[in-house]
Parts: sequence; C-alpha cells; structure tokens
Amino acid sequence: MKTDLTDTTASKINKALVKARRAIGTPAVGMVLTLVIVTDEENAYDALKAAGDASREHPSRTLVVIKRVSRSPRDRTQSRLDAEVRVGADAGTGETVVLRLYGEVVDHAQSVVLPLLLPDAPVVVWWPVNAPLDPANDPLGALAQRRVTDTYACEQPVKELAARADAYTPGDTDLSWTRITPWRSMLAAALDQVACQVQGVEVEGEEFNPSCELLAMWLADRLDVPVRRTRSAGPGLTAVRMDTDCGPIVLDRADGSLATLAIQGQPKRAVALKRRDTAELIAEELRRLDPDDTYASALRYGVERLKQGDGGDAPAKGEGRGGEREAVPAPVESAAEGPAAEATEEAPVKKAAAK
Repeated sequence: MKTDLTDTTASKINKALVKARRAIGTPAVGMVLTLVIVTDEENAYDALKAAGDASREHPSRTLVVIKRVSRSPRDRTQSRLDAEVRVGADAGTGETVVLRLYGEVVDHAQSVVLPLLLPDAPVVVWWPVNAPLDPANDPLGALAQRRVTDTYACEQPVKELAARADAYTPGDTDLSWTRITPWRSMLAAALDQVACQVQGVEVEGEEFNPSCELLAMWLADRLDVPVRRTRSAGPGLTAVRMDTDCGPIVLDRADGSLATLAIQGQPKRAVALKRRDTAELIAEELRRLDPDDTYASALRYGVERLKQGDGGDAPAKGEGRGGEREAVPAPVESAAEGPAAEATEEAPVKKAAAK
C-alpha cells in the first residue's frame, strides 16, 4: 500500500503510517530497528531495493532521506517536505517512508527524521554515496548507534580510508570492510589447520579497491609480519599468499566466485567465495550493532603506512601506479591486539604467534 503526501509534516506522516497499517490489517508494530538511508535521487532505487531485501532478515522502518537541490535562489528559500509511505508488500517486511526535502529544510533533516524513529529501538544510518567525512558528528549520524559508509563509492577510496581513520568513532563501519568478512574467516580457518609461523603475506587485488587495503592492514596489524600489496585486473580481491615456515598457504579467487585453498602438504580444495551484493552486506551489518573493535584496529593501522617498496617516485598515500607491485612492510613496533570475542579475528594471532 502506497500513500503520497505533498507539502506535509512528520505528524501527518506518522498518522499515515498508522492508517496504512490498519488498512492492511496489521496494527501492531513488529520492527526491530530504524534504518535511515541518506542518498540522492540517482542512487535511491538501488539503496531502497537493498534495504527491502535485508528487511526479510531484519524487519525495520526504513526512512529514505533525499535532499533535493533547488535550481533557483527563490526556490531555495521555500521549504517543503514530500513523503511516500509504503506499508505491506510494497515495503518488504517492514515500513518504508521516502522523504524528499526541498529548500531550507534540507539543512535540518534531523528534525524531520527524529519524530519518525521507532521508540526504544536502535537506529542505523547508511550513506550509500557522499558520506560525510565525520559520520558521528553529522546531524543525522548523531542519532544513530551504528553509522555505515562505503569508501568504494568515493572518488579516491584509498585516500578516503585515511580520513575515516582520523575521524573514527565507535559505531562507525564501512561496507568495504564487510566485503572481506569471508576472506578473513577463510584465512583464519586455514591458519587453524597448521602450527606454523607466518613470515610474510601478499595481498593481490584490483587497483583502487579499499577492501584490498583493509585486508592488508588487518593482516599487518594482527600478524605483525611484512605484507606485500600487489595489483591485479580483479574482480575485487583475487588472492592472498602467506609464507610460513611449513610452506605456503594460498587462497586464490580468479573469477570472483569460486576460490582455491592450497596448504602445503594437503590437497587443494575449492571453496565458495562469491562477491556479495549490497543487500547481503547490509544484512550482515545489521546483525551486530556494537562497535567493531577489530575494524577500528585495522583502520588505525594507517593507510599512510602502506609504502611502495621498489623506489622511484612515491605515489599518493596508499596508491600505487597501475600494474606495479606495491610492498607493504609491517611496522617494527607491536601491533595493537584486538578483542578475544571472535574466532575469525583471533585465529591468525594464535597461529602466527606474533605477540
């Protein structure tokens, strides 16, 4: 069921939600959180579709905030709020409100969103594109327990990681980090099968993919060994090679779907490691609303510490020249230890015996 409201208010939107729920016979509210999506008109459809798919696992009230840019000075002085209320089959398993802000109300989006938040429920704010440099101090971000950005959608994603590290606040996270969860799990499981010292690591992936840098920083931070970052044609991450005193461990994914895990002295095995869509990534992030200390530790390792090792003109921070191999030496000092809550993060530390 869809209801269009023109030049409306938050109070009228709440009344429309109650009326729509009663009309379809579901007066009770069974949602577990409020998901606020801050985007533009161009990316609103894809973001809304991903949120709708994720709502099958996490029933939520989804508020889509679209800030419309007025073309003339006269229009910019005229504030208006239009809304589209979707309940039932049109909104997945929750409720969806698409808010279009015009004029001066664009600068006060938090005042529109605040009355529409579910009472006594967590709030997650997601910026698919154009995320603020400091999400926690953004007026909308300040309302949330969890703030989701995506550096992969930025103009210079690797440089963006440095800005994210400077402004990090507990509760911040990045879909580029979420994309490497299967890689971290698989690498941790591989190290659980051997009792060897890791001596060096090579991370291979396409250029300007922040997930590659995050995986390299995570390995360098957790293992305290030299990490070499190399370029490939992609898609995404293509391989991780770990040199140990028992022989190499290689996780190779050339096609973006099926990977091969090779451990010295064991037969090669095929493992599913497909590239996931945005709906799966958002669903994963909504499963945990507490601060991700492991992400914070990897991010604070510092993309500026990823240096090129072959000499010549130094590129910009964290960026190599296309087709060249970039070395990532780990620091001499001990890396910060992460939490002991998850086996995914702890396995490399236990097996590498870096600390």
